[in-house]
Formats: sequence, structure tokens, C-alpha cells
Amino acid sequence: MNSASRLADKRVLNNKEMEIRGMDENTVAVGKDIDLETVILQNVDLAESIGAFREVAEQFQQLMMMYSCAIREVRTKLEVLNDELSMRNARNPIEMIKARVKKPKSIVEKLQRRGLPLSIESMESNLDDIAGVRVICSFVDDIYEISRMLERQDDVTIIAIKDYIKAPKENGYRSYHMIVEVPVFFSSSKKNIRVEVQIRTIAMDCWASIEHELKYKHDIANPELMQQELKHCSDQIASTDLSLSTLKELILTPNADPDANSNTSAGAEKPVASDCRGIPLG
Repeated sequence: MNSASRLADKRVLNNKEMEIRGMDENTVAVGKDIDLETVILQNVDLAESIGAFREVAEQFQQLMMMYSCAIREVRTKLEVLNDELSMRNARNPIEMIKARVKKPKSIVEKLQRRGLPLSIESMESNLDDIAGVRVICSFVDDIYEISRMLERQDDVTIIAIKDYIKAPKENGYRSYHMIVEVPVFFSSSKKNIRVEVQIRTIAMDCWASIEHELKYKHDIANPELMQQELKHCSDQIASTDLSLSTLKELILTPNADPDANSNTSAGAEKPVASDCRGIPLG
């Protein structure tokens, strides 16, 4: 197939499409149907723009790959801890681990909301929740045990902690958030990457999932009432979590004082909380 045939087989741009791109008909070669390659070759600025776009796209893909690798590092640490605690305590404190890398659309929207530049550098510097891991535990005290073990690992740097269990959000949201930084080793380099870790009970996760779904329904007749009911449900869930933790202690340690346990199961013990940027995972 000669070069003319190859050009004819490619997608073409008509005059209307060129106008949309802000091009003048005289800018390109004569002819009603001009293929994309010809347009690029005869418009240096456009060619440079496409080249720059391709470079940024490749950088973005590489960065997303790095965040995925960081998630695997954190997930492996959590799975090892769960296996160890399963052997030691004859039960698994972690019921489930979920993970995700933030979608490009969500990244752009978050940068725009904060009035930040839309660039690779801005993403890395300002967003701590591009890589996210969610840990679902059975009991509240499991949350604090897992978080303490993660903090003690010498290759994990704690950037920020926010305890929404001791201090729930106004809408009733409860969870324990950590921003951690872990080293990821590649073929010729090491890169420290931040990951947001959310740790919550099954009940907390159920509430958060329902609240997230309802939040994006715009045809709610009485949103104020919905918020009140969600907050009421959150309070009931917190009370249930506390009761379940007390029952667990009574079963595992029959001589335990249930009143003493009620002071610790709700998360009385924990490091000093600091601001946590870029939450939640969704």
C-alpha cells in the first residue's frame, strides 16, 4: 500500500472540525478532506502541543503505576499483620481490605476545588489520597491495634492522623484515617509514596457506603431530615459497636470488667491527631 492510500485510510478532519480547533482553512493544504497527520505536519504549534500532551500522559501513567505499587506494599503489610494476629489470637481482626487509585476525573476536580495547578507536580505535592486503602475490622479496638502495629514499622512514615471515631464528623461519619508514606523500590530507583489508610468497623463502613450513595441523589425531598436520620443511625451504630466490643471481651476474658472495657473500646487510646489532607476514598 503506497503512502497516498495510507493517508486516505486514516481519519479525516473536515472544515468544520478545523474551525472548532481554531484553524483557518488556508493554514493547511488545499483539499476538502485533510487527514490528521497532514494537519499536524503543517501546523508546528499543534504538533508540539500533541507531543507535550503525549509526554504528560506518559508521566501520568507512570505515576499511577507507582501509586498502585504503593498500595500493594501497604496491603501486604496489613495482610502479614492479619496473619500474625490470627495465629496469636485465633481470630482475624481484619475482615476485608479494599484499595483503589483515584480516577483522573476525581483528581482534576479536587485540584480545581482547591484552586491548585493541574499538573503532575501539583498532584504529587498536594494530594495525599490518590492511593487509598480501606481496612474493615470487626471491632473498634481492632482498629487501634492495627494502626499501632502499622505505626511501629520502621519503613512506614506517619504523615497525618485523623481520628473520626473519637471526634466524628458533623454528619455522623466515623473512621480512623492515616496518611502514611512507604518506600517503593523500582529497577533503578526508590520512591517514597503516600497512601491514605482508612480503618473502620463493618458497621461504620456500611453507614459510610449508604451515606455516600444518598449524597449524590439530588432529588431528595427533605435533605435536612435525611441528614438528621443519618446522624441518628450513626449514633446507633456507634452504640452497637461499643456493645459488641464489650461482648467480645466478656467472651474472650470472662473475668473482665465490662465497665472498664466500655472506656477503651470506643477508642480512648490513640496518638495525637493532626490534620489529614484529602479524605475520603471514593
